[in-house]
Amino acid sequence: MNIGTGVFVLRDEHTLVAMQAASFATENDFQRLLASFPELLAGDQIDTEVPRRFMLVAREKGIAAEEGGSDRWSLDHLFLDQDGIPTLVEVKRGTDTRIRREVVGQMLDYAANAVLHWPLDTLRAQFGARCEAEGRNPVETLKDLIGPDIEPETFWDGVRINLQAGRVRLLFVADKIPSELRRVVEFLNRQMQPAEVLAVELRQYEGQGLKTLVPIVLGRSEATKDRKSSPSRSVLPKRAWDEATVMAEIVARGDDAVSATARSIAHWMHRKADRIAFNTSPNFGALGAIFEVDGSNIPALRIFTDGTMAVYFEYMLGKPVFDALTLRQELLDRLNAVPGIRLPPDAVSKRKTIPLAGLTPPAVEAFLAAMDWFVDTLRSGAQKAEA
Repeated sequence: MNIGTGVFVLRDEHTLVAMQAASFATENDFQRLLASFPELLAGDQIDTEVPRRFMLVAREKGIAAEEGGSDRWSLDHLFLDQDGIPTLVEVKRGTDTRIRREVVGQMLDYAANAVLHWPLDTLRAQFGARCEAEGRNPVETLKDLIGPDIEPETFWDGVRINLQAGRVRLLFVADKIPSELRRVVEFLNRQMQPAEVLAVELRQYEGQGLKTLVPIVLGRSEATKDRKSSPSRSVLPKRAWDEATVMAEIVARGDDAVSATARSIAHWMHRKADRIAFNTSPNFGALGAIFEVDGSNIPALRIFTDGTMAVYFEYMLGKPVFDALTLRQELLDRLNAVPGIRLPPDAVSKRKTIPLAGLTPPAVEAFLAAMDWFVDTLRSGAQKAEA
């Protein structure tokens, strides 16, 4: 007899599927899943104010025990977040007895030696090699993480500074986190500074050919949330952009058609958005539309001084209405129907820039119609939830 988990999937209007707890077949299956979908590390739970986004640098990342020495250990995954914080991930299945004690000592060895013996050039080279092996462009992959506001050299310099300062994140990931490990993680996270120590329990459920994954971050307390806030980009020089300076820069960099498109989109923002926001990057100015729904701010659309724009699908995750994959997919399909726009499938949970150049006036009109649908669906969905 199966014991209910309380997890259900609504297959269609008339079919509710009860899901059963399932384990990962092998540890390697578990590791491949995280490498392919870093969002399973639940960056929105790690930092609720500024959700963490992760980029894989390498799997089985070697760690030496001395300067210039050969690798002594092998870390399951090395990720970087958008602030250049190295995130060390060790994966174990809940049935592995090593997860209760051995894995903690392993991880501390990894962290202590990684901050001393990981040359930045090596990390950059491994990241580039991984992108090449997967047929990805390293520049575009990094841009997806950090956006157009930050220069790559500034980002990588931040990685170096974080390593030198010991500002790293240690993540224990398992399908079941034992209570003993959770207590150790909570203790270490209270004591270690500026390092952050957390556990991610990634629960898997299956039923009728469907699979559901539910990540839960453990180890954070209210006391450590403020103390271990992610490093701010405020250490970088700032510039107070406004609409006039953003538009002037677009005019200076682009042609009349790009400028006209930017003005049309900005006009739409003023009519449809709850408020307009600007960034403070010294290199790239941005004008963004913010939508306020049920106490949540959704920065859904931005135009940049380099003549591009971005629809921020990733900032819809965990927010009202468009947290639903079906609605984000519908928005993506509507955008891709616009001549001159072709976003990849994974844009449904990320942000991808769209060049304004080449968008004809009819294409701009079609784009704004798609965004009208987004706003109408957002507002009507929120009203239904209130009712």
